[in-house]
Amino acid sequence: QVQVVESGGGLVQPGGSLRLSCRISGSIDSIYYLGWYRQAPGAQRELVVTISSRNATNYADFAKGRFTISRDDAKTAISLQMNSLKPEDTALYYCHAEEWKNGHPFSVSWGQGTQVTVSS
Repeated sequence: QVQVVESGGGLVQPGGSLRLSCRISGSIDSIYYLGWYRQAPGAQRELVVTISSRNATNYADFAKGRFTISRDDAKTAISLQMNSLKPEDTALYYCHAEEWKNGHPFSVSWGQGTQVTVSS
């Protein structure tokens, strides 16, 4: 079992920056993907970015050029640097960990989420 805990959300003005962090614990050796998703009020949860154990990244179009994911080698922490924030980036941001075994995903862990509000 993997546990993830997010931090770093808050209120920021349009054009500002925020850095989200996620601490990961538990069965980290089985983790293949780590990443961030977000959910705005009334909307479905959507991908922001994922990073694989081989450091391959997959960014949503809205995140390209503005958001950057980073990960420590031990897979115990990831961060999301968000720049040039827009009001439409307002959402609850979730850390995500996907465990794989024998080449197949078998478990997904989510944090409680951290609120990001972009407003003047």
